[in-house]
Amino acid sequence: MKKRMLLLMIGVMLSVAVVMAQDVPVGVIVAFKRGSSFELGKYLSDNVELIILNRMSNSDKATAEATMCTFFTQNEVNNFNVNHQGRRGESSFVIGTLNTSTGNYRVNCFLKKNQNKYLIHLIHQIRIDKANE
Repeated sequence: MKKRMLLLMIGVMLSVAVVMAQDVPVGVIVAFKRGSSFELGKYLSDNVELIILNRMSNSDKATAEATMCTFFTQNEVNNFNVNHQGRRGESSFVIGTLNTSTGNYRVNCFLKKNQNKYLIHLIHQIRIDKANE
């Protein structure tokens, strides 16, 4: 009985450690996989720098979500593969390949820790470029 309780406690601690150590929220990756601007919007900061196919704009959250909706509508998403993700200090990033009906795109997504919410990272920049194939 004591061994089971000890193993249970260790399992719980490891689970909590894994969740807290995540560099990029899983929801961000799922949003790209689904091509869902609505889901992605949950992780956008109040101001987002968008660079889509060399067009740069600084947008508020609503405009950024609408812009991503337009992109996902014009480029139906088939899949998103994470190539690399990491963290440096209070920032994290994910780099991946977005497979769409119009071709593959390289996505760089940069997040910063939200000052108002504990352990929540919000997107402050999304860069989407045509993949070099």
